[in-house]
Amino acid sequence: MSSSSTFIILTFARISAALVALLVLTWALTFKTSFTPHSPFSQQKFIYNVLHPLLMVIGFIIISGEAILVHRWMPGSRNVKKTVHLGMQGVALSCGVFGIWTKFYGNNGIVANFYSLHSWMGLFCVFLFTIQWIMGFLSFWHRGEARRARMTILPWHVFVGLYTYGLAVVTAETGLLEKLTFIQTTRNVSRHGSESVLVNGLGLGLALLSGAVILGAISPRPQQYVTSSAKLRYSNDKY
Repeated sequence: MSSSSTFIILTFARISAALVALLVLTWALTFKTSFTPHSPFSQQKFIYNVLHPLLMVIGFIIISGEAILVHRWMPGSRNVKKTVHLGMQGVALSCGVFGIWTKFYGNNGIVANFYSLHSWMGLFCVFLFTIQWIMGFLSFWHRGEARRARMTILPWHVFVGLYTYGLAVVTAETGLLEKLTFIQTTRNVSRHGSESVLVNGLGLGLALLSGAVILGAISPRPQQYVTSSAKLRYSNDKY
């Protein structure tokens, strides 16, 4: 992959992330009544409910996606990239855990909220993310690990990381669909109204963002492409 293609992918990923962040902030701050489950308006309930989408989308999905791109494309030594990657993933994990806590704490606890596909997938996703972060720390940051062991774990670390990131995006999409269905049926929100359009746009933005992040993660680096081409030419010349 050329440097220009890499620049386009990374730029598109950052623009998509900024758009998603803007949409979720606009939704939370403009349509406040959609985040209060009961009337009259409760400021405390609003804060807990609005923190959930903000932390899970901006804190969990966007930051973890940026951590993936940083580890893949940020210039500098491997130790620097691993440090930044691990730190950003730790921030994303903290946001995910706290985001789930605000949802459960603000709405009568875990049992009362653990009923939908969205809630099941959310807990499973954060559990996988926690295991992934711990394994990443032990396998790639601990100085005592053997190089062969790290190389053996690397493909699984990449696979589980991308799978968990994709699962987080799918979980967010199910949450948006669940929330939109609820406000359309109980709050008489129009299917063609501004809030419905905004939430659908947010879901589309998440889909575009995830595609850009995953493409950036699996795309070969320019030097890798050159090295592979050189090896191929050498093999053809040899035989």
